[in-house]
Amino acid sequence: MTRRIFIGDIHGHYDGLMQLLEAVDPGLKDSIYFVGDLIDRGPKSRQVVEYVRQNGHQCVMGNHEQLLLEAFPKGEAHMPAFQGWLYSGGQSTLSSYTNVDDLFDHLHWIQNLPLYLDLDDIWLVHAGVNPHHTLAEQTSHEYCWIRDSFHSHRQPYFPDKLIITGHTITFTLPGINPGDIAKGPGWIDIDTGAYHPKSGWLTALDIDNAMVYQFNVFQNMLRIRSTDEAEAYVEQHKIKQRSSQLVNS
Repeated sequence: MTRRIFIGDIHGHYDGLMQLLEAVDPGLKDSIYFVGDLIDRGPKSRQVVEYVRQNGHQCVMGNHEQLLLEAFPKGEAHMPAFQGWLYSGGQSTLSSYTNVDDLFDHLHWIQNLPLYLDLDDIWLVHAGVNPHHTLAEQTSHEYCWIRDSFHSHRQPYFPDKLIITGHTITFTLPGINPGDIAKGPGWIDIDTGAYHPKSGWLTALDIDNAMVYQFNVFQNMLRIRSTDEAEAYVEQHKIKQRSSQLVNS
């Protein structure tokens, strides 16, 4: 059986990505998809981009890729946007390039990343969709930056598609522990905060076999769980949290 593997925001953690992929052990017929934010904050953004590009894996545009493109709109640095990108983690990306030609080579590749991928039963997008707009009305800003209005909507956006996203670190959502995936009506968020000191978990979701592979870039630790186990853990945590709130109210 071929597998579709979806990998959350990497943010320059190339070594962690390699450890994660070693555990996933993808076959030649398996497909690997990246949810964007390959770059910034971690130490090896250049290596991450080069790996994804050279291996022909599909990837959608993330907000950090957008920030990089805005920093070099016409092949030259636009200083206000450039400074904003550096502030948002771009300094570590810039430091990973020893050759400016490599940077601009990657810029051309990043510029052609799609905003979303429609995989029939899966809709892959970095941040989400505006639940109040049709697809024709969505903008690149919403696809790459939206948060609360998407996650708080109580109805699935698609009747027949699961939306897989990154962008919003899962532990920032109610009732989710660091490292756990988050699930809502018609969506799954797999950005488990690889760069964040509170987490360190990089996640790969094997959607067809309902498996979650995770590597912690700070603790050098691997864990593998079924999605049922992961979701049961999250639900158990929510029940405990609600019980605690009732006791303390």
